[in-house]
Amino acid sequence: MSATSFPEGFVWGVSTSAFQIEGGTSAGGRGPSIWDVFSADRAEACDHYHRYPEDVRLMKDLGMAAYRFSVSWARVFPDGSGKANQAGLDFYDRLLDEVLGAGITPYATLYHWDLPQSLEDAGGWPSRDTARHFADYAAAVGERLGDRVGTWFTLNEPWVSAFLGYGSGIHAPGRKSAADAFTAAHHLMLAHGLAAQALGDAKVGVVLNISPVMTPGQVADPSRPLSEEDADAVARIDALANRQFLDPMLRGAYPADLLPVIERAAGLDHIRDGDLEVIARPIDLLGVNYYTPLVVQAQPSEPADPAFPGSEGVLFCTVPTAVTAMGWPIVPGCLSRVLQHLATEYPGTDLMVTENGADFVDVVTGEGIHDVERISFIEEHLRALRSAIEAGAPVRGYFVWTLLDNLEWADGYRRKFGLVHVDFATQRRRLKDSALWYRDVVRRNGLTDTRPKRPTLETVAARARVSRATVSRVVNGEASVSSEVRTAVLRAVKELGYVPNAAARSLVTRRTNAVALVVSVPRQGGEALTAAVVQYVTSLLEGAGKQITLMLADTAESRRRIVQHVEARLCDGVVLLPPDRADTLAERLSRTGVPVVLLGKQAIASLVPYVDVDNAGGAAAATQHLIERGRRRIGMICGPMDLVAVQDRLAGHREALRRAGRQPLLALADLTRPSGAAAMRQLLGDEPALDAVFAATDQLAIGALQAARECGRRVPEDLAVVGFDDIDAASATTPALTTVRVPVADQALALARLLLSRLEGRHTTPVVLPTRLVIREST
Repeated sequence: MSATSFPEGFVWGVSTSAFQIEGGTSAGGRGPSIWDVFSADRAEACDHYHRYPEDVRLMKDLGMAAYRFSVSWARVFPDGSGKANQAGLDFYDRLLDEVLGAGITPYATLYHWDLPQSLEDAGGWPSRDTARHFADYAAAVGERLGDRVGTWFTLNEPWVSAFLGYGSGIHAPGRKSAADAFTAAHHLMLAHGLAAQALGDAKVGVVLNISPVMTPGQVADPSRPLSEEDADAVARIDALANRQFLDPMLRGAYPADLLPVIERAAGLDHIRDGDLEVIARPIDLLGVNYYTPLVVQAQPSEPADPAFPGSEGVLFCTVPTAVTAMGWPIVPGCLSRVLQHLATEYPGTDLMVTENGADFVDVVTGEGIHDVERISFIEEHLRALRSAIEAGAPVRGYFVWTLLDNLEWADGYRRKFGLVHVDFATQRRRLKDSALWYRDVVRRNGLTDTRPKRPTLETVAARARVSRATVSRVVNGEASVSSEVRTAVLRAVKELGYVPNAAARSLVTRRTNAVALVVSVPRQGGEALTAAVVQYVTSLLEGAGKQITLMLADTAESRRRIVQHVEARLCDGVVLLPPDRADTLAERLSRTGVPVVLLGKQAIASLVPYVDVDNAGGAAAATQHLIERGRRRIGMICGPMDLVAVQDRLAGHREALRRAGRQPLLALADLTRPSGAAAMRQLLGDEPALDAVFAATDQLAIGALQAARECGRRVPEDLAVVGFDDIDAASATTPALTTVRVPVADQALALARLLLSRLEGRHTTPVVLPTRLVIREST
């Protein structure tokens, strides 16, 4: 085997899932699933139910050896149990006949997140009965289709079903309960074991989403030693995300460090005698879905992420590396680490990469979809996979996610993971360059020995004997080029294997591929937010191939130069932060016609899209928290009222008091700790019975804590104090400060995505992110 070839018999394929591509949601007696209810207006997907012969033909033309698909439980049992729907089974009969007739080996997944709604109504996965119904469903499908399916996967990514569906609620069915999430996880694993029994002697596996857990420093240096606190954070998240499923299924026991976490959240009564023996029934194949690592570090007083109950004190980090359009860090080496770790820790289990792929922004031109980023992503991951095989990992195959652009769950149709582009208005399929590239990988059973030097615009122009600008016009589908010249250019493009880049497009589109990041001088206390957003926005946009020009708007002259820079079209877009002073820069920039996005909304209604946090909602939650703690006289220390964020926080505070039948007690301040202390003394003088204070910022709250001590008030016994922002100092005060967290990294990600959407010409609206109340000792 050469350095770039794969073992003989290595399985190459693509993966899909029923709900994401089938459509036909009311055809053939299919019943509703939890995703039909959760996203009822987006269910027709790719209409694979009617167009499967065309899709199978595409796979055959691409040389796929295998096809991993999922069976819709609700299509086979519309009510989840009872009598099987023969029309539903007939569909999978026809699909399998088509797949086998094309010389493609089917791999069937029984559950890819689409629980019949009737079973959810009866309790869903937190109910033990659901596992028994799943075993009956597996038996019925196995009996009808088992003569043509060589390998069954029982579940796809049970962590997602349990913890995004029942913990954080961002997936169907949308419940938010840590207890339900842990109970659902156990019953999903029990369902796997019972289904494996029901399938008898068939070859059975399970598919898990495995993400290596590491600190930001370990992303660049995997051998970097960890502090005791960071090591604990990494181990805890690894137990919640990975070992919670690996250990019961492959070792017959829960991780010892996870059981106390489960017991605190859900008790242990749902784990019954004999369950683990069923769950640990030997499997033939472990499917590994890998996309990106989980990056964490210890952060005292950090509240638990709802998707990871028990993750208190752990901060989930964004790392400055190239990212996909979803903002997921691209770290191919972690695939090799995952596979080698599984081979070492769980020996004797054959592995298969059942999903790996990426969402990128695809540009559809008259000459094709040149998705060079996706090609690079898959190629680098395949090289990492090849390295793992060389190191001894028993990996038997690789499936790209996914064949078709499809319905990406809660994100709808805007995500593009497919090798094949789908126009959802017409259902027309078009091969992307990545599909043709992957076809060649499959044909040669490997990659090229060296990464080929990519031909340039100049190379194509020289071969076709035309100018660079003419090549660019052809690439961009301009009708002004004669048919003879177009033919010559396209012949050169094909012969050289040229993939048009930003330079090729910019000659016609006049794109610079540059973005101006304009930073106003922040008010006191805003420096940390500004610095963090600059770091993250820069890394994310650079990961999307943009060049960043950092510009400081600190004087009238500098603002004039910025406007001139943008008017001269020296950049494609502008990110402006923070617009917290009374100037007209945002409006002046918006009139240039260049896309502009803002951090924070403006005082005057504007058409410029912005990213902000729910300041009013955060303030209302903080005030409601004080009310629920029995506080009767609640004051507020306001910051400068020309700040929109302060206005919104005051509005949220007042609304919460109004609902409780209380009157506001206000004191004005600037943004400094001394002014917070002065305002605290004013409030105590005006209202001696004051027993709680909400401050518009943490700096003001820290000043209030100091003044309360000086006035002989005990916190929280006599006086509760809440801040806003969760700056680093908030957890280090005495007592530690209850506050409202502002999601810095999420704001940066949203800013970058918002600008990219505007650059692509898509309709955009303001993005308002939720805040989170962090309860500490001061209340």
